[in-house]
Amino acid sequence: MSRILVVEDDAQTATEIVDALVDHGFSVDHAADGRQGLLMSMAGGFDAMVLDRMLPGTPDGLGVLATLRATGAQMPVLILSALSALDERVRGLRAGGDDYLTKPFEAVELTARLDALLRRRHVPGQQTSLRAGPLEIDLLTRGVRREGETISLLPREYDLLTFLMRHAGQVVTRTMLFEEVWGYRSEERTNVIDVHISKLRQKIDTDNRPSLIQTVRGSGYILYATD
Repeated sequence: MSRILVVEDDAQTATEIVDALVDHGFSVDHAADGRQGLLMSMAGGFDAMVLDRMLPGTPDGLGVLATLRATGAQMPVLILSALSALDERVRGLRAGGDDYLTKPFEAVELTARLDALLRRRHVPGQQTSLRAGPLEIDLLTRGVRREGETISLLPREYDLLTFLMRHAGQVVTRTMLFEEVWGYRSEERTNVIDVHISKLRQKIDTDNRPSLIQTVRGSGYILYATD
């Protein structure tokens, strides 16, 4: 049974979220503010977090997320927020969020997105590693290396790179990435994929190395498998 941490200050909203997750079969713990949520998350034992963006006081939702990622924690985080503007969604993803759901929302969508985040933590089949040119991924430890040098990735960046490496040498469309990496259909006006591709390039193409991920205008992206 997956264990979920819900960090939400509004009592009624928290109760509705917890009830929906419990009904779905999750084990759920609740924190009523950022400080409590951060302490509980740092203690470990959770498979994913549902985090309110607009928590009162310090730290707020993004503060919790930034602190969590600064420690190297890889737990998937689903951000909840009444702020639906594109800039706010991008800001949440840049801070280390894995998905962003705007309020109000339906319980079925919340649970579906959590299911997708949790599925992406486990790679099916017997394969334990991936290699594409100078890049290597250990699927058991989630370790990423380029020419032997360790690269630290956030969970969504790791999932994105893994998908690209599984399709190395092939053009993958934005629709494919939304459906297979994010777990839902694309939103026409969002640049979520562009943001994550840019951050991924910054991490794997350091020291003036050749860029491995190329944009195919009008189609999507391709990861070249040559050394």
